[in-house]
Amino acid sequence: MNHSFSAVMRDPVFAPRMESCRNATIPSSVARCRETGRIDCFRLDWKPGMPNQPHRFFDSDFAKVLEGMAYMVELHPEDKALAEELDRFVDLVISAQQPDGYLNTYYTCVEPENRWKHLFESHELYCAGHLMEAAVAHFHATGNRKFVDALARYADYIGSVFGPAPGQKQGYPGHEELELALCKLADATGEKKYAELAKFFIDRRGTSPNYFEEEAKRNGSSLSREQLANRQAARPVREEQDAVGHSVRALYLYSGMADVAAATQDKELFAVCERMFDSIAQKRMYITGGCGSTPIQEQFTVDWNLPNDTSYAESCATMALVLFSRRMLEYTGRGKFADVMEQALYNGALSGISLHGDQYFYANLHEVDANTFVHNTTCAERQPWFGCSCCPTSYCRFLPQLGNFTFTTRQGEFRLDIPAAGLYRFSEGELEIGGQYPYDGLIPITIRRGGSFRLALRIPGWCRAFQLRLNGALVDATPEEGYLQLEREWSSGDRLELALEMPVEVVRAHWRVTSDAGRIALMRGPVVYALESVDNGDRIPRLILPARQEFKLEEAPGLPAGTVAIRGRAFEESDCSGGALYYRGEPERKETEFLAVPSAPWQNRGPAHMAVWMRGE
Repeated sequence: MNHSFSAVMRDPVFAPRMESCRNATIPSSVARCRETGRIDCFRLDWKPGMPNQPHRFFDSDFAKVLEGMAYMVELHPEDKALAEELDRFVDLVISAQQPDGYLNTYYTCVEPENRWKHLFESHELYCAGHLMEAAVAHFHATGNRKFVDALARYADYIGSVFGPAPGQKQGYPGHEELELALCKLADATGEKKYAELAKFFIDRRGTSPNYFEEEAKRNGSSLSREQLANRQAARPVREEQDAVGHSVRALYLYSGMADVAAATQDKELFAVCERMFDSIAQKRMYITGGCGSTPIQEQFTVDWNLPNDTSYAESCATMALVLFSRRMLEYTGRGKFADVMEQALYNGALSGISLHGDQYFYANLHEVDANTFVHNTTCAERQPWFGCSCCPTSYCRFLPQLGNFTFTTRQGEFRLDIPAAGLYRFSEGELEIGGQYPYDGLIPITIRRGGSFRLALRIPGWCRAFQLRLNGALVDATPEEGYLQLEREWSSGDRLELALEMPVEVVRAHWRVTSDAGRIALMRGPVVYALESVDNGDRIPRLILPARQEFKLEEAPGLPAGTVAIRGRAFEESDCSGGALYYRGEPERKETEFLAVPSAPWQNRGPAHMAVWMRGE
């Protein structure tokens, strides 16, 4: 993260979500961590028979909360109480570090004899990665080195245990994440050895002899090829042709691969990253940016398999897709990565958390009806917490970063990737962006502090027509890789107006996506819409939407001010079954109306049914 800039969000989507994170998500997560022992485990005083036995992933959960707190301290330096609470927590975590640098509460208190012996199934290195990310965020927010220095000692210890030298372990994380964290640590400390260790983990993964298979033999068990593939370890990562296995693990791995490729100028590895990205975006991603087609092993399956009522699309996976896409965008400047990042941000990533900020989806379904409530209530209604709480704690650190996903900077260049309203400061200048994006395509941009720099404005892939004016005069420019490039000496008070055409559009899926055969979805700009029973009653399965019609826009009832809903014509089929399971006969149709709302904030008005894909004609 480049800290020579800042963004103060004032838009209708990201700004309220960031505020709800500060007021509800982080405080409620701290309370839950305290209740469940995720904080006290760092005191290292747990003994058998006591409640709240430390778990293998407890450290990672609390680390993500700390990372989010650090981002909030950076955004709100006036919040002294938050800064002081964070400092106390950091001291507690550091106090659990062992003399050799090791820092893991589960393997220190519960299974000290099994340190580094169960990499495949444990979260040992995964927890280390999240602690490192928290430490880097703390360092950037406060300038205090105590946390980052402690985690650098841990990284040094890990580097002494794992590596290519004789006597070192040739293993790698069972749950990837450490790879990208090591690259962050390298950037924060200036020590390239941490990025080199990340490269070792990536290059060794899946090679022969397979470390996980050898580890399983030592532990008296065995692993199938499917189990190895679930951990992205059935073959070397450079040989992979498609995104495979556990979706969160995969996307954390690909993010780390992108970081290592950028740090080492490894073009081959970067090509693999792009191959994985294309595999996801072109054949294995939901329209909302959701990733992972099945709850069985929480993984990608095969091309075109995107079921709606059993979709997995874990919240953590969609957030990880944003992180991966952001890296690819930053390293290439190409609009296709921004398109997917934006699609995931406004839809799948935000659907996993309530508007208030303290209710969550673990999996994100794309169709919910009465049957869903019977067999999978936890996916049909947001929950206050989960035993496996990776998603709630991930939001603690994800939401404070929303502003950073809207732009990238390079020397002498400011790139507006998502034109969300806010005040943007960077080394060469300062911009104020207005408007109501993503609900309106008119984006006014005012130069508040001028200077000599290149301004790159993204023209989204979904936009069919646009217009740009500078101080009232029409600008004749052609996008390159999805961006308009304007380089000049900017004066304070210069004003641009970017108008992105934003009609309601009917979207269809590839014919191989059989779950969506004969169905349509509605999008307006980057926003995916859904029909919710709050607005449409129990008629949703019986509605048929004509694709050719004039849609109307209106305020979405019961949702935040400015949220745009879509009203349109539909045909409602009558029930002529007579109560029979199967029947012969032709149902009658009557013309009616439907109302669609953005899919991300669905079920914020009470328990409801929902569908993203509707029958169309």
